[in-house]
Amino acid sequence: METVDVTEYNDPHVMSPAEGAAMLRGAPWSRMVIVGDSVAQGISEPRRGYRSEPWSSLVIAALREVRPDLVHLNLGQRDLVTSQVRESQLQPALDFKPDLVIALCGGNDGLRKVFDPDAAERELKALFTPLREVGGTLVTSGFFDIIGNPHFDARYRDVARERLAVLSQRMRSVSERLDAVYVDMQSHPTGREESVWSTDGIHLNARGQAVLGTEIIRALGARLNKA
Repeated sequence: METVDVTEYNDPHVMSPAEGAAMLRGAPWSRMVIVGDSVAQGISEPRRGYRSEPWSSLVIAALREVRPDLVHLNLGQRDLVTSQVRESQLQPALDFKPDLVIALCGGNDGLRKVFDPDAAERELKALFTPLREVGGTLVTSGFFDIIGNPHFDARYRDVARERLAVLSQRMRSVSERLDAVYVDMQSHPTGREESVWSTDGIHLNARGQAVLGTEIIRALGARLNKA
């Protein structure tokens, strides 16, 4: 992984790969697949003091500390709605025969001109169900609250916030029914901070990537302790 300076090491919301490995001790996963949109892909921009790497790099590095045999595949592609993720990525993900699936998508459904939360939930269920049945452990995530994002178009911020909150709740509901690992980013305090957002107004920057990777590791660690 890229060399990092003291800023990231001192960030209370970011863990190092070694800290992540300690949390994931005893992890059974050796085949990880990632599906989704630009969040899954890890679209980002640099932030001074942080590694310019996607969230997945932190998760992979922590897992490899405890599972050196880990193999992984990232199918994430930007600009896709959930139905497109299902159509283009579901079968390749299943063919990979994963025992850990991280599915990060849905945000683009909420940013379309017409938003149908019931239809979005049906698509999430259609994507998640086979991944959960075949992939073993499934990880999903809600969305950061964009209230602290100064780069998001102010004309649409309130509508987008409401939609992303609704989608996060629908995501949680589907995930709980499937016994998936749900990562609650809606309530994460950094969503209210400028420091996690890229200047494009949509994506996380390097700090946001590190925060997301950290919370995915925490959620996986909690699942291991629960088991």
